[in-house]
Amino acid sequence: MTFKNIPPRKAYYSADGKLEMNLEEFKIWLKKSDANKDGKISREEFREAVRSTGSRFSRLKGWRGMKSADTNKSGFIDENEFNNLVEFAEKHLRVKIV
Repeated sequence: MTFKNIPPRKAYYSADGKLEMNLEEFKIWLKKSDANKDGKISREEFREAVRSTGSRFSRLKGWRGMKSADTNKSGFIDENEFNNLVEFAEKHLRVKIV
């Protein structure tokens, strides 16, 4: 899976206050969390991504997100597991994937 460079657009919020983004924008946001550019998201990198949303309890949400997404139990979220985070993000990170 490759990531396209999608030009930034104005942030949109749904009626319930969730940030709306499409799946590609969500994946780009995740890829930006990859601080060491190794192509996968570590627990710490994901926790920092959660913190960047302004979400409370970033440590707990980071742990839960990793647990739900890291299906191969490698300790990292790789590109094949990014889609696993969609449901988690919508439920816990005030994000709505449209």
